[in-house]
Amino acid sequence: MRELRIECALRAATGALLAEMNAAGHWEGELSSSALSTATAVVALGQVDRAAHAGLIAGGLRWLAEHQNADGGWGDTVKSKSNISTTALCWAAFGACGADEEYARGVKGAAAWLRRDALLRVPDFREAREDGDTRERVPPRLLAAAIADRYGKDRTFSVPILMTLALSGRIGWEHVMPLPFELAALPHQFFGALQLPVVSYALPALIAIGQTIEHHRPTRNPLARLIRGLTKTRTLRVLESIQPPNGGFLEATPLTSFVTMSLAAMGVRDHRVTRRGATFLRSSVRADGSWAIDTDLATWTSTLAIKALAYQPGALSPEQRMTLRAWLLGQQYRVEHPYTHAAPGGWAWTDLPGGVPDADDTPGALLALLALGMVDTETADAGIAGVRWLLDLQNRDGGIPTFCRGWGALPFDRSSPDLTAHTLRAWSAWLPQLEVAAKKRTLRAIHRGLAFLAKRQRADGSWLPLWFGNEHAQGDDNPLHGTAHVIVALRELRERGFESGGLFDRAADYLAGAQNEDGGWGGVRGIVSTTEETALAVEALAGTRHIAATERGAAWLVERVASGAWREPSPIGFYFAKLWYYERLYPLIWTVAALGRVQAANAIVSPQSPRLT
Repeated sequence: MRELRIECALRAATGALLAEMNAAGHWEGELSSSALSTATAVVALGQVDRAAHAGLIAGGLRWLAEHQNADGGWGDTVKSKSNISTTALCWAAFGACGADEEYARGVKGAAAWLRRDALLRVPDFREAREDGDTRERVPPRLLAAAIADRYGKDRTFSVPILMTLALSGRIGWEHVMPLPFELAALPHQFFGALQLPVVSYALPALIAIGQTIEHHRPTRNPLARLIRGLTKTRTLRVLESIQPPNGGFLEATPLTSFVTMSLAAMGVRDHRVTRRGATFLRSSVRADGSWAIDTDLATWTSTLAIKALAYQPGALSPEQRMTLRAWLLGQQYRVEHPYTHAAPGGWAWTDLPGGVPDADDTPGALLALLALGMVDTETADAGIAGVRWLLDLQNRDGGIPTFCRGWGALPFDRSSPDLTAHTLRAWSAWLPQLEVAAKKRTLRAIHRGLAFLAKRQRADGSWLPLWFGNEHAQGDDNPLHGTAHVIVALRELRERGFESGGLFDRAADYLAGAQNEDGGWGGVRGIVSTTEETALAVEALAGTRHIAATERGAAWLVERVASGAWREPSPIGFYFAKLWYYERLYPLIWTVAALGRVQAANAIVSPQSPRLT
């Protein structure tokens, strides 16, 4: 009976996932609307031309007002709890657009929330305690200190927030830390050694925001002022050279907005970068007046879906496989990328112009191509190039970073367990396709990657991921997600003859022990169970010795499919600079993967062995 229920649920989930394919034959998905993105977009459009963009600005502000949390703050998604970054930017948006009076109640509520949160972060700030108006006034020095506290040494997002607050008049420019935009005039080969205060993907922000800060508050150092004056035009040319044709840096609304508002605020509204940035923002607004954090994750969601369906060999028709294969091959970068100067051979998260090759989408594409089952010469050449691209990215510690090798220790540049595990899966799967020299190099890289994972496994057996979190967990961490992905990689490596010591068993024990009483999983034990996290855990544990945990998790998913609740996405996506998002297809894809894995594991269990269901 249990097997029949799983089969029925899997059939329903698979049908739903296949129905999400678009007319072009792949998956596009839909990212959640973002209060942060909406706030930055309206500020940017207002800086460019408030009158010309009056309708879009009014729509964005109205959407923000309608989605303010009851506590007065905003979260990144409509399901997220309030945070200081998003609340500060929304508060700034109303001020920058001259809407304080129209939305007086919401603006006052935001100020009160910011004050409370800032005092929690900077409890010894005496000025705030002594100020008589405790509800509406947010001392600028307090707010600046609190925002800096959230991000520490990483200025990738703290400086853009402070700059936006300054543009809105909420704080003075003296509270905005400078950015050394003049360094962007150096050859890109120097960037890793310079240890810049921003991560590799934030070069556009470094240039544009650095220049507008210098414009509004020039440095007092005469040598620095001279150098910045001499490099202003050159760095603007660099900025123009890395902007994609549609204007959207990384297809990301916040990054594009920050660049656009910065240039407009220093008087270069007619610059090509400014115009193209505004065009991107106008074209990416949604019908309800909001903006998403990014345009889409089409390549990422498609490779995830292909891998999920691979547990069911007949789920995709030959025609669908051919279409997906051709589309995926067309997304591989064949020339050096102008943004990160990544070599040819990688894949980005989207097929749109703002994508950048990275070390999560490249192994995803490599595994998806093999899962489609048609490795002809063209596919083999693409796969070998992708393997080589990842080999060249491996850091000295044996781990894999997101975009650039050896850039620095800030998030998204340092090695991470989830990216390393994904890459190990791809390398080991492609070994039979490699020539002798490439195979030897890849084998060495796999062993180095395993050593990295051994060093990064925590005492409880878990690993922390980079690109996913749980805002209800301490530190926003999500060891469930990181551990599940590493377990899947270690299982595949073991099947291909690679030993990992006790890493696998310790990780599986941790995952089973993190199960909630209801049979599902959250980011950590005791946090509400979600479809995404439960599905990831079930896929990882299926076929292990943790039969009871797998059974309970599968039953939890089956019940969710039966009730329809499985389609409800959760904000576990952890985007750049601690920005949350949810993706409509994640629960569908991972449920199909989990139940498909359970069914496949049952099929290979001998009649004498205990079954999973």
